[in-house]
Amino acid sequence: MARLPGPLLPAALLLLAAAAAAPAPGRPCGPAGLSRDTVLGRLGANITLTCQDEGLANVTVSWKMEKWGTVAAVGVGHDRWLAEGNTLLLRRLRYEDSGRYSCYVGGRPLRSLRLLVEEPPETPRVSCYRRSHDKDVLCEWPLQAKPSPGTRAMLWVKRRFAAENATEQRCRYFSKARKFVCRVKVPPGADDTKPLVVSTCVSNGAGSLAGEDRIITLSSVLKPDPPLNVTVEALEKAPQQLRVNWSYPLSWDPRFYWLRFQVRYRPEPAETFTEVEQVMTTWLDIRDAWRGTRHVVQVRAQEEFGHGAWSEWSQEVVGTPWTDPRDITSEMGPFSSQFPMEDGTYGVTLPPELFGEDAADGAGGAVMEASARSVASPYAFLVAGGSLLLGIALFVGIVVRYKQTWRRGGRRGAKQEGEAQHVLVPLGPPSPPLSETPLLSPPGPLAPRALHVTNLDYFFSEQ
Repeated sequence: MARLPGPLLPAALLLLAAAAAAPAPGRPCGPAGLSRDTVLGRLGANITLTCQDEGLANVTVSWKMEKWGTVAAVGVGHDRWLAEGNTLLLRRLRYEDSGRYSCYVGGRPLRSLRLLVEEPPETPRVSCYRRSHDKDVLCEWPLQAKPSPGTRAMLWVKRRFAAENATEQRCRYFSKARKFVCRVKVPPGADDTKPLVVSTCVSNGAGSLAGEDRIITLSSVLKPDPPLNVTVEALEKAPQQLRVNWSYPLSWDPRFYWLRFQVRYRPEPAETFTEVEQVMTTWLDIRDAWRGTRHVVQVRAQEEFGHGAWSEWSQEVVGTPWTDPRDITSEMGPFSSQFPMEDGTYGVTLPPELFGEDAADGAGGAVMEASARSVASPYAFLVAGGSLLLGIALFVGIVVRYKQTWRRGGRRGAKQEGEAQHVLVPLGPPSPPLSETPLLSPPGPLAPRALHVTNLDYFFSEQ
């Protein structure tokens, strides 16, 4: 066996790879063949149909239009007679104008033309995804405008670098979603890592366009559906927490394969989301929510090992953290059925039944007075009474304190004044000691005794 020269070997390998990746035979992508009697018209344009190249003299030419699939009979089904003349002018063509136009002279047909009103197709830009490991692959591409009725879309799939025929799939157009969708059957036990080549083609009578080939693997096109049943609830006595719950999409079986989730949330005044990733459960507690503020929450899913793409975000749900009822009461104030009057006072909102006929005899005034008394808040009396008691206790404490201080000052002053007035002054010679003084005086005449004064008040007292 002859060997290729060294420089030619890489070139040969490149040619073989290109041949393997190129579209396999039997996948034509061209416009549908048009017969010689077919006239192509563009949507919204004008077109002129001619019966004979040379005008007919002294004859009357009539035109009749036959819809597709109808029997050529005058006045039957969708057939209708049109204007007379060798030429027929059709303005602002519509898809409904497609059909067979025939010209007649004296009831004898002279020529029949097929008018096809179509627009050239759009270039397909295909994207493929797989909802789960056990689902088929769906390939789709959107359209900007509705395709012509005769537009046909095809898709081919084959293994890369494999000498085999491609599998052909017919694509279906969905008018509501305005896109073509093709379903690729995945045989059981297929290798998720083997590359596949996806080719597309769109054609009609006005032309054909082939899309760019896509190379995919079954694992890379995994894209789950969004999570379902997303709910947000408040946690009791947790003013900054919210609990988010959701469930797996119906197209994903969690018994064999798991999903990981991503949660994003924001308070309604803000525009930026806070995201929490790598959530393996079907619930999450938000611990930094804003007090008393509604939050918008969304969840999306991805294959647990990161294969494929994230799903679309779930629909937005809202929730508000738990709020203490006492906080609401303190913010709103105690409930009152009074409303402010023009003079600054408050009137009473009376129930409608008080204005009935029973109150016409004068009893209504008593009911109004009773209602006015009943709406007075007990909190005002409690606050006023407590303030009064506190003031009285404070006043009594101050009086007692100052009274004790006054008493102590009076005693100190009286003591100093007494010491100043009771100074002992000796008025005679000192007396002998008691040991030298006899217990009994000798008898004799009484001598005058010395006067000992111990209190100066004695001199100022009345004799």
